Amino acid sequence: MKYLPLLTALALAGCATVEAPKVDMHPAPAQPVAVAPLPLPTTGAIFNAASHRPLFEDRRARLAGDTLTIQIEETVTASQQSTTNVARNGTLSGGVTGLPYASKKLLGNLNVGANSDLSNKADGKTDSNNTFTGTITVTVQQVLPNGNLLVSGEKQIGVNQNVDVMRFSGIVNPTTIRVGNMVSSTQVADARLEQRGRGDVGKAQGLGWLSRFFMSIAPV
Repeated sequence: MKYLPLLTALALAGCATVEAPKVDMHPAPAQPVAVAPLPLPTTGAIFNAASHRPLFEDRRARLAGDTLTIQIEETVTASQQSTTNVARNGTLSGGVTGLPYASKKLLGNLNVGANSDLSNKADGKTDSNNTFTGTITVTVQQVLPNGNLLVSGEKQIGVNQNVDVMRFSGIVNPTTIRVGNMVSSTQVADARLEQRGRGDVGKAQGLGWLSRFFMSIAPV
């Protein structure tokens, strides 16, 4: 009976649900940026300096509410290898050359010797390759005082009982926007990308409560 509280705690830990981490869609820059005041609306219906677009200029995102297409081109490759070799050898010997009232025959057998060998070899290697490609259209949430654009967007695709969700957010420099109102994800600062699935497929990738229970008490 004294182990009943411990077993109960382990059982509750195994039954606990595992919540998937979520990505904040509005990341804060490294340095706090003061929000610029909005310009006052101008009178008149022909020209508005706050929202005008030149006649011979590409339709590129530059105001809050504009849309921008992100070309996702993320490739991360990492490799690490470590090798350690340690060897140590030692020899110790000794003997007794003379003792009072002891014969030479007895002293000849009083010899001591010891040998020690120590070796250790360890090899470690880690490889990681991640590739993510695709497109997602985001919305300009805020125009920073230096002209950079804070963007974020979400895409959901549902098939039967499964829903795939993709989220993206970051800070875009308007000078990196290409023709077609597109920008590569490798040129987005503070980029945060998340893709997760909801439904039967996502549930199948998680462990059941009984498996989590046995893994919580497994010694290895």
